[in-house]
Amino acid sequence: MWSKSRTAARAVRLVAVFCLGEVLTMSGFALVPVLLPRFTAEWGLSATEGGWLGGVFFLGYVAAVPVLVAATDKRDARRVYLGATLVSGASLLLFALWARDFVLALLCWMGAGLGLAGTYMPGLRALTDRLDPAHQSRGTAFYTATFGVGAGLSYLLAEGAQRLFDWPWLFAIAGGAVLAAGALVAWGAGPRPQPQAGAPDKAVPGAAQDDGWRGVLRDRRILAYCGGYLGHNWELFGFRAWLVSYLGWLHAAEPSALTAMPGVAAAVATFCAVPASILGNEGAHRWGRQRWLARVMPLSALVALVVAGFGGAGLGVGSGAGMGGTLTVVVLVAYAATMSLDSAALTAGLITGTDPGRRGKALALYSCLGFLGAFIGPVAFGMALDAFGRDHPAGWAGGFVTLALAVLLGWAALVRRPLA
Repeated sequence: MWSKSRTAARAVRLVAVFCLGEVLTMSGFALVPVLLPRFTAEWGLSATEGGWLGGVFFLGYVAAVPVLVAATDKRDARRVYLGATLVSGASLLLFALWARDFVLALLCWMGAGLGLAGTYMPGLRALTDRLDPAHQSRGTAFYTATFGVGAGLSYLLAEGAQRLFDWPWLFAIAGGAVLAAGALVAWGAGPRPQPQAGAPDKAVPGAAQDDGWRGVLRDRRILAYCGGYLGHNWELFGFRAWLVSYLGWLHAAEPSALTAMPGVAAAVATFCAVPASILGNEGAHRWGRQRWLARVMPLSALVALVVAGFGGAGLGVGSGAGMGGTLTVVVLVAYAATMSLDSAALTAGLITGTDPGRRGKALALYSCLGFLGAFIGPVAFGMALDAFGRDHPAGWAGGFVTLALAVLLGWAALVRRPLA
């Protein structure tokens, strides 16, 4: 009993250290989305260029994650994490000092995304390597849900601090927070436990401990999770990249108290992802992972189409004949929750069912394809705006339709093959 209590207490401490570190590394996450209307006006950007600026963060992530996450199969993921905090912190500081036009901002923001590639999934790997199997699933759920906490706090930082400081100071503050995260994990994580002799990690039946990339790419179960994560991130980050801009447009068309401070409304919507993600993992435990995902992903697509229908298609927006800005924000918050019901269930399913010998490579592929979707989402949304009119309701409706199609793409990848 005493041994179990000590193990549980150690698990709580580790989860707290890595979750707090994740919040700090996410400090700058929402700065470009919140400041995108300002950058667009000052630098004369089209909606497609705005989508590139919002999405290039994830292009940097995709470029680095196959190497960085796969490296955790051979070395302690904490070392990768610490190096990445230096890259991310430096990129944010360079944004503050250097980025004064579209091209320079792209380069700095891409560097910040590259740094996230070395902290998010390597941080998860460093955490789960230090947890006993009984705590890995829920530890994963809390860690992945904390992504939403970090993103929400980043929205609040950007919304509040931009009223007090010039925007370069926001990037400088965020860079300092990322460096603090590295110091926290260096101090609080401790070394990775060594496997006990004669007690190898439990393997998935029929799987080799280390059969390289070929084994990962041939594993249909891993590929199904990767496809689901691609669709999830396309939807999630397309939504987050354009949410503040959409709320600003909505406020101009139909002013309300909830749209007057778009950064705060975006933060509330983002915070709703946290309990939704944790509850989603519990739902997957209770009703079965594949059954759960097959239900909640189409639900998210349906809510996206509802937002497109009355929030974007102009059914009363600005005319007083429809539901108006306030109810649109309520639906957006509900949408933010539904789109996160699959998040932790996807990641926990991949980790707990993948053999430890190939887990790093599986996470690398999963993260690479997922954040490729995170890059595509903002760009596709911006292209829809340019195609149908950024100042026209049909443009925003088209943007939300791209999000619905994205999550249905992920759903299709998951339901075609068994996940067990």
